[in-house]
Amino acid sequence: QVQLVESGGGSVQAGGSLRLYCTVSGMRIRLNTMAWYRQNPGKERDMVAQISQFYVTTYADPVKGRFTISRDNGLNTIYLQMNDLKPEDTAVYYCHCPGTDFWGQGTQVTVSS
Repeated sequence: QVQLVESGGGSVQAGGSLRLYCTVSGMRIRLNTMAWYRQNPGKERDMVAQISQFYVTTYADPVKGRFTISRDNGLNTIYLQMNDLKPEDTAVYYCHCPGTDFWGQGTQVTVSS
């Protein structure tokens, strides 16, 4: 039984920061690429950041320079530090293990102008 649980979402003003957490149970993440996605109602779910087992990171263009993905394999946890938030960052953010159908339940991030 694999479970991904996100936390850390909330409402902030533009320019503010949030730190998201994804804690994984039921599987080890050490050898897995892990990723954060986001989605608005009626829109596609898009990858915003990913981190490989070798700690190589990839970011979608809209978040480059503002978001940082990291991991702690000992804690089986993935993080997303979000700085200089913009209204267009508003979405439900999901933790995902690429190559599987394992997703978290999502955490809402709302950025007001």
